[in-house]
Amino acid sequence: MVAQCVPPPAAGRRADAAGLPPEPVRSLAMPCIVALLALISPRLALFAVWVFSDWLDAYDSWILPVIGFFLLPWTTLAYAAMWALDTNQVRGFEWFIVILAFVADLASYMSSDRARSRD
Repeated sequence: MVAQCVPPPAAGRRADAAGLPPEPVRSLAMPCIVALLALISPRLALFAVWVFSDWLDAYDSWILPVIGFFLLPWTTLAYAAMWALDTNQVRGFEWFIVILAFVADLASYMSSDRARSRD
């Protein structure tokens, strides 16, 4: 059987078989672009997330993302990504990812301190 490409029923929306209102279709392009930008710089990825998505809605105010941008960029980015993943909550294994990002931030500071102490 040959698969046929069928366009979505409504522009950008997925039809529900149970008759419920359609859900928006989520694109996987944004997480992939953020991951690639994060490999270059987590701050660059945070800036892209702020400009092009609503991931920073995970924070109630603008103060925490700004502080996170300067002090803990990996943690800020991981928390926002885990929040936006599916449930608008961070729970279970998602906390492990956030803690891993925090460890990456601490390792970054520790390595920069060691480099400064050698000079």
